[in-house]
Amino acid sequence: MPDTAPLPPSLSSEPRRSRRAVLAAVAGNALEFYDFVVYAFLAVYIGRAFFPPSAPLAGVLAALAVFGAGFVARPVGAWVLGRYADRAGRRPALLLSMLLITLATVAMALLPTYEQSGALAPLLLVICRLVQGFAYGGEAGPTTAWLLEIAPPGRRMLYSACFFAGQGAAVALAGLVGSLLATLLSAQDMQAWGWRVPFLLAALLAPLMLMLRRHMQESPLAGPAAVAEVSARRGPVTLWLTVALLGGTVANYVCTYLPTYAVTALGLPARVALATPLVMGLSTLLFGLMGGWLADLFGHRRVLLLSRLGTTLAALPVFAGLIWWPSAAMLWGGALVLSALNALNGGVLIGTIAQAFPRHGRAVATALIYAMGVAVFGGSTQFIAAGLIAWTGSPMAPAWYLLVTGGLALFALLQLRLPERVGAAGEPVGALVARVS
Repeated sequence: MPDTAPLPPSLSSEPRRSRRAVLAAVAGNALEFYDFVVYAFLAVYIGRAFFPPSAPLAGVLAALAVFGAGFVARPVGAWVLGRYADRAGRRPALLLSMLLITLATVAMALLPTYEQSGALAPLLLVICRLVQGFAYGGEAGPTTAWLLEIAPPGRRMLYSACFFAGQGAAVALAGLVGSLLATLLSAQDMQAWGWRVPFLLAALLAPLMLMLRRHMQESPLAGPAAVAEVSARRGPVTLWLTVALLGGTVANYVCTYLPTYAVTALGLPARVALATPLVMGLSTLLFGLMGGWLADLFGHRRVLLLSRLGTTLAALPVFAGLIWWPSAAMLWGGALVLSALNALNGGVLIGTIAQAFPRHGRAVATALIYAMGVAVFGGSTQFIAAGLIAWTGSPMAPAWYLLVTGGLALFALLQLRLPERVGAAGEPVGALVARVS
């Protein structure tokens, strides 16, 4: 059974220090997600740089497949770093994940191209993506567990939502950097060296994030207690929570795919496409926090179900509008609608997953569920979307994929009896159980 020990007084004291610690965790997570996801926005350029130039479309598909390779390592990182966080503490695990992803990102910025090193170039690219995936796989569990455990009563979902909102900040930063580069550089310069700049900027910010994390307070609920494994009784809950991630993950990475989709399927200029993540990121930041705030006020169930339903129903009209009226306004408006509706769901769902498990096994359980769901569904989304367009010849294919996966996620949420309030130490008031075992 989940622990229900009262929240230690130290967690509610020194509010300024607590806010600085939250900033350290969220800012570090945002930079790690920026490192991981900026690749997707540059897939067109990376495909041309690291794969044979004879087949441009094949190069883009190959680049997207390498993007998916990063997700393969995420469950491994979730297991290793999640267990480390539950045994040694949240802070050491977060420092290690930050260091690993920084090293991989610096290496990626300096890799030789296919023209310079032949087949060695894509091999090194895959290795860098695997290290990035391992590091970010171990980020979600410790960060969410820590945020849930230090949050004051009545604000636990808002604090948990900071994890997802931080991803929005990362996407916005990636969009801003990409948009500026596309505006300031010619297409030739962007292909020759401009795509390396976003990775180098992340490397410059990494030392600051490491310093902030080094001085963040540890959660007193973490420590050298025995790691609690996911029990058989948690099996149905784990299953439905993983399937519930399907809808949000696919919607998130369909949005991430929009810049590539805008260039390859709609023929829009790169400068327009690369501004899309800025819109999407700001929307995710704002509405991710709003979702957590609403969940604290009105309960998890309403927010999770309504936002998932809204995202699913919006898929067809958004993509139909993009195809019929391909323009900057339609692209940015569609990205805003999908990302806003999805963000209301994202932060609340990761907090719901974290609170479903005892505190001494919370980091590894949350990390594994999140990593498995994202690895299976997120890593394949962009490749499937591009492949479906090529196979069917229809640019509406991503919308249908989003509609089907959103429906499955909505069904999974309906199988859970979601607690409407969260109690002491981040534990649910009323057990989170599955309706169907």
